[in-house]
Amino acid sequence: MPQKTLNFIFFGTPEVASKTLQILKSNGYIPLLIITSPDKPSGRGLEMHETPSAIWAHENNIKCLKPEKLTAEFIESLPDVDLNIVVAYGKIIPEILINKPKLGTINIHYSLLPKYRGASPVEACLLNGDEETGVSIQQMEYKLDSGPIIKEEKIDIGINDNKKEIRETLINLGANLLCNILPEIEQGQIVPQKQDENYATFCKKIKKEDGELDLNQSGKLNWNKYRAYEGWPGTFFFINKGAKKIRIKIKWATFINNEFIIKRVIPEGKKEINYADYIKQNPL
Repeated sequence: MPQKTLNFIFFGTPEVASKTLQILKSNGYIPLLIITSPDKPSGRGLEMHETPSAIWAHENNIKCLKPEKLTAEFIESLPDVDLNIVVAYGKIIPEILINKPKLGTINIHYSLLPKYRGASPVEACLLNGDEETGVSIQQMEYKLDSGPIIKEEKIDIGINDNKKEIRETLINLGANLLCNILPEIEQGQIVPQKQDENYATFCKKIKKEDGELDLNQSGKLNWNKYRAYEGWPGTFFFINKGAKKIRIKIKWATFINNEFIIKRVIPEGKKEINYADYIKQNPL
């Protein structure tokens, strides 16, 4: 597809951002510059690794910058563009940078704003047992996820849908929705709608310890946690073995007749095993 003439800077860090970049490219939208987080150590050897967005930039011969901070000097050095696009950048963007381009800054957020502002909207909708979610493209303001809505699109959530599936659907939905409306944004044909602050809710950044389950809680509650925390941080519980607490990681579970049924686990320091077999060997 021929490259579009819209000049924009893309701000993004994780895989959700690099996948969005690929869809933008497939629709002819190539960023002038990509700004992402600095390299970080990871893995057993703590080797330095680039972000998915930085890797995508190199593979596609796009200039990429990795500032530790968005200082006034850094912002001043940036080229003049029509628009900034932000997808999971991970840093607070100063107001002067939000307003610098002639069309301002837009952001893809993975919830139906003003619901679930913040860092974990996909997890939040699953934790709360919602039956629908969606994406919002907003005109960014300095206050967190509070900007006027340019466009929203909904999807249904099935009882067996998990975070990975919902996130993948929303990434594709949000990126394609953005591509569809960029011509209207460029031509000033969209009037963003102000969010109703009375309905604003917020979701927190997920921590590893959030994955702990209480097996005495309702099956629905634990099922929602299991599918919300799929991948990372995962879900787990503890059992007492003498004076010791043993951490049991859940690898596979199902939800039948409102009952949370654990199928496969990894006991601390052991190999993966059927939960029923583990219980036979280690009665609770």
